Amino acid sequence: MNSREPAEPRIAFETRITLFALAAGAPAVAATLSLLWTSSQTARWQWTLSAAILICWIGFALAARNRLIRPLQTLSNLLSALHEGDFSIRLRGSKRGDALDDVFREANTLSDTLHAQRLGAVEATALLRTVMAEIDVAVFTFDDEARLRLVNRAGEQLLASAPEALLGRTAAEIGLAEFFEGSPHRTSERAFPGGSGRWGIRVSTFREDGRPHRLLVIEDLTRALREEELQAWKRLVRVLGHELNNSLAPIRSIAGSLAKLVERDPLAEDWRDDTLRGLNVIESRSESLTRFLESYARLAKLPPPRIGTVEVAQWIRHATLLENRAPIDVAAGPELKIPGDGDQLEQLLINLLANAAEASAESGGRVELSWHIHGPWLEVSVRDEGPGIANPANLFVPFFTTKPRGSGIGLVLCRQIAEGHGGGLTLENRVDRAGAEAVLRIPAARR
Repeated sequence: MNSREPAEPRIAFETRITLFALAAGAPAVAATLSLLWTSSQTARWQWTLSAAILICWIGFALAARNRLIRPLQTLSNLLSALHEGDFSIRLRGSKRGDALDDVFREANTLSDTLHAQRLGAVEATALLRTVMAEIDVAVFTFDDEARLRLVNRAGEQLLASAPEALLGRTAAEIGLAEFFEGSPHRTSERAFPGGSGRWGIRVSTFREDGRPHRLLVIEDLTRALREEELQAWKRLVRVLGHELNNSLAPIRSIAGSLAKLVERDPLAEDWRDDTLRGLNVIESRSESLTRFLESYARLAKLPPPRIGTVEVAQWIRHATLLENRAPIDVAAGPELKIPGDGDQLEQLLINLLANAAEASAESGGRVELSWHIHGPWLEVSVRDEGPGIANPANLFVPFFTTKPRGSGIGLVLCRQIAEGHGGGLTLENRVDRAGAEAVLRIPAARR
């Protein structure tokens, strides 16, 4: 049977201590009374002395009980006060160095420690609440039943509701359940009662009182995106204006000169040669402007990568075979396959090798290529022996170039491809010798 028998009543701790104290003195008392009553003393003397012995025996037993129970009661009062958050009670030992004094000292130390921790927790909580109230990011916490337990001021404004109307309601009831599905880090176009636009969504989990909770952070990206878009437009207009002026200014000047040339009457003897030279300059600048616009279109129309499987060794071998301006030393890395767009990655590596080979060709140096695994990343390193990077700040500025016929989009396109694969690209001067090193980092496995 699964039913339990009722537990037998247990003797209280105080009663057990009293009984132990009485039992400790019982043999001596019994022996004393036995000798007393077998002696030749008068009955009156025997009764008087027996009563005195019994009173002392019981009195000392009760005194021993109190000497043990009272410190325990005092310690219990301290622990109860600590439980209630009262840290004003202090224990005082009877004699320095004895066991009871050690217990009281440790209890006082525990009280001080808990007091300090309580103050720290209160201050940290106050700081957290102040920060949450001041930041313009909406923060929500939900318990294991998907009920809202905490919301900051930005969250109240986002949902256009007071906290009393939100706390305790489920995520579905306040229209936030959809954010717990899908990727924990993403952006979303959404209209809320307090505003609409593009939002950054972040979902994470934590535990409180042993129960799982979820944290939902909603950040308004509209303003930041608009500012970034404005800056991008300013940069684009500045670059386009600079390039267009570089081409249109000489075209306008030469066209004006040619107009004056053909208006002369009579025409100069060498007017035909001057006209041809002017038209050649106009043609050259027009071709330059055409190449610039084609380069811009190529950069702007880069499609998203079509993820497949890329064999790293084969990918690197194909790219190196297309470059013959400088010797390429390949330090083979591990044989592996990675997810990626083979065409885009090959174009990226071709551009990096072309830059390295062109730089090394100036000094008659070589190009070194290697790859290895670093954590979850595949790192491909391309090192040249050229003069190095003179102006690192403008490396990834679109259309900036130091080459006479360069378009200024090669490195920008490479970085765009790398970031499209979830990775990155860096280009820095080498520390071991003259030259530069480009490091491509892309994920070695699907995420």
